[in-house]
Amino acid sequence: MAFFVDMSKSQEYISFRSSVPLKKIVVDSNTRGWKVYDSGPKTVKTPLICLPPASGTADVYFKQMLALSAKGYRIISAENPVYWTVREWCEGFKKLLDHLELEKVHLFGASLGGFLVQKFAEYTVNCPRVASLILCNTFVDTSVFNYDDSAAVFWMLPSLLLKKMVMGNFTAEHADPRIIESVDFMVERLDSLTQQDLASRLTMNCVYSCVEPQKLSYIESVTIIDVFDEYALSSPVREEIYKFYPNAKLAHLKSGGNFPYLSRSDEINLHLQIHLRKFEGTPLSAIENGYKQNENEDEKLPEG
Repeated sequence: MAFFVDMSKSQEYISFRSSVPLKKIVVDSNTRGWKVYDSGPKTVKTPLICLPPASGTADVYFKQMLALSAKGYRIISAENPVYWTVREWCEGFKKLLDHLELEKVHLFGASLGGFLVQKFAEYTVNCPRVASLILCNTFVDTSVFNYDDSAAVFWMLPSLLLKKMVMGNFTAEHADPRIIESVDFMVERLDSLTQQDLASRLTMNCVYSCVEPQKLSYIESVTIIDVFDEYALSSPVREEIYKFYPNAKLAHLKSGGNFPYLSRSDEINLHLQIHLRKFEGTPLSAIENGYKQNENEDEKLPEG
């Protein structure tokens, strides 16, 4: 019989909440502000910033923040306030970077978060703010969700209906206890979101928009992380993102479900370190000087 753990009551999560304070940063007078966790040495000026999926809150990356900050990386997780368009989100995120006095950053995004970081890289093409991209279970074109016609009325739908729309994409029929725990944790996060939070995120997720790859050619380092078991996006969506980034490093996990940063955190953390390692010793380093990673650390990935 499998033994299941409530991830939000785990010692690891409790340690995270007690050691990394939640900050609320208002960059637009008409919003409630960004929710930000900032871990690791503040002397690092090109940190890794993580953006959650539509159903997630900033704490969904707590396993990455604990593990990487312990190795000397500065890692930030940021949850946006209510924005109704991708452009508004990009403008707000740029203001957040200005507030944090960060000229360039490495961006890691999952699902909607992955789409938004690509759009931000596109938005800032004339004055680049993105040093590199790590994309997890994400997409380059919102038309895959087939909600474009109805997305305009998400703002008026009841919260329960919006949550049902999101949970329809959660695949919980797994024997793997770590995947089940990750789904349960994300359901708790989803339940904590207000109707406006969820409606605005789903609107950005579903109103037609697509990434323009010609504007992202300046980003030389892209890692795409995918799982090979069942998750919300189809194989054609995965193939499309590969076409957009022909030179990207591909990191494939045999399993992990929709939320591998929770269910397969050791593997995700290792791929993040491998991605960031090439910037060590340069002005774009995400790790504090003096920390040197074990050269053999990436020779063998843990079993999926």
